[in-house]
Amino acid sequence: MAALRLAAGAMLIASVGINFANIIGRYFFSVSLSWAEEAMLFLMIGCVFLGAGPVGWMGRHIRMDVIVSLLPARARNAFELFSDLVTIATCVALAIFAWPVMTMLAELDERSESANIPLVIPQAALPLGLVLMALLIAVRLYLSGVRHDDVISSREVER
Repeated sequence: MAALRLAAGAMLIASVGINFANIIGRYFFSVSLSWAEEAMLFLMIGCVFLGAGPVGWMGRHIRMDVIVSLLPARARNAFELFSDLVTIATCVALAIFAWPVMTMLAELDERSESANIPLVIPQAALPLGLVLMALLIAVRLYLSGVRHDDVISSREVER
Protein backbone atom coordinates (compact mmCIF):
# COMPACT_ATOMS: atom_id res chain seq x y z
CA MET A 1 0.00 0.00 0.00
CA ALA A 2 2.76 2.39 0.97
CA ALA A 3 4.64 1.73 -2.28
CA LEU A 4 1.56 2.47 -4.39
CA ARG A 5 0.84 5.66 -2.46
CA LEU A 6 4.47 6.72 -2.73
CA ALA A 7 4.55 6.04 -6.49
CA ALA A 8 1.31 7.95 -7.07
CA GLY A 9 2.52 10.84 -4.91
CA ALA A 10 5.88 10.95 -6.68
CA MET A 11 4.14 11.09 -10.05
CA LEU A 12 1.92 13.93 -8.85
CA ILE A 13 4.92 15.86 -7.49
CA ALA A 14 6.86 15.26 -10.73
CA SER A 15 3.90 16.55 -12.74
CA VAL A 16 3.67 19.69 -10.61
CA GLY A 17 7.45 20.16 -10.89
CA ILE A 18 7.36 19.92 -14.69
CA ASN A 19 4.46 22.35 -14.80
CA PHE A 20 6.31 24.80 -12.53
CA ALA A 21 9.49 24.53 -14.64
CA ASN A 22 7.49 25.10 -17.81
CA ILE A 23 5.78 28.18 -16.33
CA ILE A 24 9.10 29.66 -15.19
CA GLY A 25 10.68 28.90 -18.56
CA ARG A 26 7.80 30.33 -20.53
CA TYR A 27 7.24 33.56 -18.62
CA PHE A 28 10.76 34.43 -17.49
CA PHE A 29 12.96 33.01 -20.25
CA SER A 30 10.52 32.85 -23.20
CA VAL A 31 11.28 29.15 -23.63
CA SER A 32 8.84 26.36 -22.99
CA LEU A 33 9.37 22.64 -22.68
CA SER A 34 7.84 21.04 -25.77
CA TRP A 35 7.41 17.69 -24.03
CA ALA A 36 5.94 19.03 -20.78
CA GLU A 37 2.23 18.58 -21.50
CA GLU A 38 2.63 15.00 -22.69
CA ALA A 39 4.81 14.08 -19.73
CA MET A 40 2.39 15.68 -17.26
CA LEU A 41 -0.55 13.87 -18.86
CA PHE A 42 1.22 10.50 -18.65
CA LEU A 43 2.27 11.15 -15.06
CA MET A 44 -1.32 11.99 -14.12
CA ILE A 45 -2.54 8.78 -15.77
CA GLY A 46 0.00 6.82 -13.73
CA CYS A 47 -0.94 8.70 -10.57
CA VAL A 48 -4.64 7.95 -10.98
CA PHE A 49 -4.31 4.27 -11.83
CA LEU A 50 -1.61 3.46 -9.27
CA GLY A 51 -3.59 5.35 -6.65
CA ALA A 52 -6.73 3.32 -7.45
CA GLY A 53 -5.46 0.28 -5.54
CA PRO A 54 -5.26 1.92 -2.11
CA VAL A 55 -8.59 3.65 -2.75
CA GLY A 56 -10.21 0.29 -3.48
CA TRP A 57 -8.58 -1.25 -0.42
CA MET A 58 -10.16 1.39 1.81
CA GLY A 59 -13.51 1.14 0.03
CA ARG A 60 -13.44 4.84 -0.78
CA HIS A 61 -13.99 4.67 -4.51
CA ILE A 62 -16.82 6.74 -5.94
CA ARG A 63 -20.19 5.14 -5.36
CA MET A 64 -23.74 6.29 -4.97
CA ASP A 65 -24.50 5.36 -1.38
CA VAL A 66 -27.14 7.84 -0.26
CA ILE A 67 -29.92 5.26 -0.32
CA VAL A 68 -27.62 2.38 0.68
CA SER A 69 -26.63 4.19 3.88
CA LEU A 70 -30.30 4.29 4.88
CA LEU A 71 -30.75 0.52 4.57
CA PRO A 72 -30.68 -1.80 7.57
CA ALA A 73 -27.21 -3.20 8.33
CA ARG A 74 -27.84 -6.62 6.78
CA ALA A 75 -29.24 -5.23 3.50
CA ARG A 76 -26.51 -2.59 3.38
CA ASN A 77 -23.78 -5.24 3.79
CA ALA A 78 -25.34 -7.38 1.04
CA PHE A 79 -25.54 -4.41 -1.31
CA GLU A 80 -21.97 -3.35 -0.52
CA LEU A 81 -20.74 -6.91 -1.16
CA PHE A 82 -22.56 -6.88 -4.50
CA SER A 83 -21.06 -3.47 -5.27
CA ASP A 84 -17.54 -4.68 -4.48
CA LEU A 85 -18.00 -7.80 -6.65
CA VAL A 86 -19.26 -5.67 -9.55
CA THR A 87 -16.28 -3.35 -9.10
CA ILE A 88 -13.88 -6.32 -9.21
CA ALA A 89 -15.56 -7.69 -12.35
CA THR A 90 -15.48 -4.28 -14.04
CA CYS A 91 -11.80 -3.74 -13.21
CA VAL A 92 -10.85 -7.17 -14.54
CA ALA A 93 -12.92 -6.71 -17.71
CA LEU A 94 -11.38 -3.30 -18.42
CA ALA A 95 -7.88 -4.68 -17.82
CA ILE A 96 -8.57 -7.53 -20.26
CA PHE A 97 -9.85 -5.08 -22.88
CA ALA A 98 -6.82 -2.82 -22.37
CA TRP A 99 -4.31 -5.64 -22.82
CA PRO A 100 -4.52 -5.94 -26.66
CA VAL A 101 -4.09 -2.18 -27.04
CA MET A 102 -1.04 -2.28 -24.80
CA THR A 103 0.56 -5.19 -26.68
CA MET A 104 -0.15 -3.55 -30.05
CA LEU A 105 1.51 -0.32 -28.92
CA ALA A 106 4.54 -2.31 -27.75
CA GLU A 107 4.80 -4.31 -30.99
CA LEU A 108 4.55 -1.18 -33.15
CA ASP A 109 6.84 0.81 -30.85
CA GLU A 110 4.40 3.72 -30.88
CA ARG A 111 5.77 6.85 -29.21
CA SER A 112 4.37 10.19 -28.17
CA GLU A 113 5.07 13.04 -30.54
CA SER A 114 6.86 15.57 -28.34
CA ALA A 115 8.33 13.60 -25.47
CA ASN A 116 9.11 10.46 -27.52
CA ILE A 117 7.81 8.32 -24.63
CA PRO A 118 6.79 4.78 -25.63
CA LEU A 119 2.99 4.83 -25.43
CA VAL A 120 2.96 1.35 -23.93
CA ILE A 121 4.20 2.86 -20.64
CA PRO A 122 1.18 5.08 -19.87
CA GLN A 123 -1.14 2.49 -21.43
CA ALA A 124 0.26 -0.18 -19.07
CA ALA A 125 -0.81 1.92 -16.07
CA LEU A 126 -4.45 1.22 -16.89
CA PRO A 127 -4.50 -2.61 -16.69
CA LEU A 128 -1.91 -2.61 -13.90
CA GLY A 129 -3.89 -0.17 -11.76
CA LEU A 130 -7.22 -1.87 -12.41
CA VAL A 131 -5.88 -5.35 -11.63
CA LEU A 132 -4.29 -4.03 -8.44
CA MET A 133 -7.56 -2.39 -7.45
CA ALA A 134 -9.52 -5.60 -8.11
CA LEU A 135 -6.95 -7.67 -6.23
CA LEU A 136 -6.90 -5.36 -3.22
CA ILE A 137 -10.70 -5.21 -3.02
CA ALA A 138 -10.79 -9.02 -3.18
CA VAL A 139 -8.15 -9.29 -0.44
CA ARG A 140 -10.08 -6.80 1.71
CA LEU A 141 -13.26 -8.82 1.25
CA TYR A 142 -11.44 -12.03 2.13
CA LEU A 143 -9.67 -10.64 5.20
CA SER A 144 -12.29 -8.41 6.74
CA GLY A 145 -15.50 -8.84 4.78
CA VAL A 146 -17.54 -5.90 3.58
CA ARG A 147 -16.19 -2.84 5.29
CA HIS A 148 -16.78 0.70 4.17
CA ASP A 149 -15.68 2.83 7.08
CA ASP A 150 -16.92 6.05 5.55
CA VAL A 151 -20.55 4.91 5.30
CA ILE A 152 -22.56 5.72 8.41
CA SER A 153 -26.15 4.66 8.50
CA SER A 154 -28.66 7.15 9.79
CA ARG A 155 -29.84 4.45 12.18
CA GLU A 156 -26.33 4.18 13.65
CA VAL A 157 -26.27 7.92 14.20
CA GLU A 158 -29.58 7.77 16.09
CA ARG A 159 -28.21 5.23 18.59
